[in-house]
Amino acid sequence: MNIFIANLNYKVQSEKLQEIFGEYGEVSSAKIIFDRETKRSKGFGFVEMPNDDDALRAIEDLNGVEIDGRQIVVKQANEREEGGRQRRPRNKY
Repeated sequence: MNIFIANLNYKVQSEKLQEIFGEYGEVSSAKIIFDRETKRSKGFGFVEMPNDDDALRAIEDLNGVEIDGRQIVVKQANEREEGGRQRRPRNKY
């Protein structure tokens, strides 16, 4: 299961996500997202866990927890469409 983590302190590294979520089970990958131009963290990332039960337990336990001074948001990530971008509804006006 792919997990979305938001409101991260800009200093949090992928290894820290790996460590935190690893307490709940196997972590396939942990990635912080960086701005291409500034190379600065965007304050969110993704963790992939192969066992859905472990992932759901991590989501439930970690959502709202404070890490490095920020209360993080943890939820199941939305799946991406082909082409790599999430589909956004178009405004009719």
